[in-house]
Amino acid sequence: MPSYYVVKEGDFLSSIAKDNGFTNYETIWNDPNNASLKQKRQNPNVLFPGDRLFIPELKPRVESCSTDQQHCFKVEKPDLKLRLVLEDLYEKPIANAKCDLVIEGDTFPMTTDGKGKLEQAIPPDAHTAVLIIHDPQTPFQETAFTLKIGNLDPIDEVSGQKARLNNLGYFAGDVNGDEADNDTQDDEGQDDGEQDDDAFKSAVEEFQCDQGLTVDGICGPKTQAKLKEVHGC
Repeated sequence: MPSYYVVKEGDFLSSIAKDNGFTNYETIWNDPNNASLKQKRQNPNVLFPGDRLFIPELKPRVESCSTDQQHCFKVEKPDLKLRLVLEDLYEKPIANAKCDLVIEGDTFPMTTDGKGKLEQAIPPDAHTAVLIIHDPQTPFQETAFTLKIGNLDPIDEVSGQKARLNNLGYFAGDVNGDEADNDTQDDEGQDDGEQDDDAFKSAVEEFQCDQGLTVDGICGPKTQAKLKEVHGC
């Protein structure tokens, strides 16, 4: 039966579609009942907890064929890929670096291209991955980085802005810092919420300075657009 699904943290459309029996997430995304959400979020794999997604009725497809022959049926479904770009502390690509990418228990030996890019097809319901860089040109050699697939919030949410800044090395504070316990204070009497706000503003200012934007510490529309462009999504 048709129903509405409320997005939870870590949800993205490909995984939601598979959980509901759809091989192609576009069947859900292109449903007229999701037009307003599609216009708001644009990227089906960057949703926000609380978004309401309409799940249409799953309709079986009927094909006519003879009984005395073999038949091949092809299921069309879009590829889902995880794309990463590795940079050093000076924002230079880490090119030709040997890495292992572990996705849901499967290990993929990989090498970054000339721009530090890695790309790997992943299952539609993959939620975690681990990246291990084996190249000595980075101080993080043999360090395991845990990746949360589908946890990136939209750019117009503060949590999404913080996550992108953190991924780019600007240290914007806890992505969920707005939920911090404001009764917790450091040795100088500054609570965690204030520290997080200061870190976020400082990170925005550094990003704006690096990108030639007006430096005001406010992640407004122009800064959001540039942050999305630099981050890649």
